[in-house]
Amino acid sequence: MAMKTTYPVQAIVLKRKRLCLGDRQVSPTSSGALKRAEAMAARMPGTAALQIVTDDEAGELEGATILGQYGEVPDDFAESLQAA
Repeated sequence: MAMKTTYPVQAIVLKRKRLCLGDRQVSPTSSGALKRAEAMAARMPGTAALQIVTDDEAGELEGATILGQYGEVPDDFAESLQAA
């Protein structure tokens, strides 16, 4: 069982006056994801740096962790990660 960890940064955008998920960019490290999320938050409503662990062989999600949030994020953001 080969585990793979990725560090995406999720952009949060405004659509019709509601916070929605925007583009996602992947960083090579957790510290890089946090720095990128902080920098991106200066030009959009919010961002979140994540740690995603997957079983590379089975393609199954093992866990998702929010490393940091900057600006505004949807109220149900954390719950949506667990459902994914």
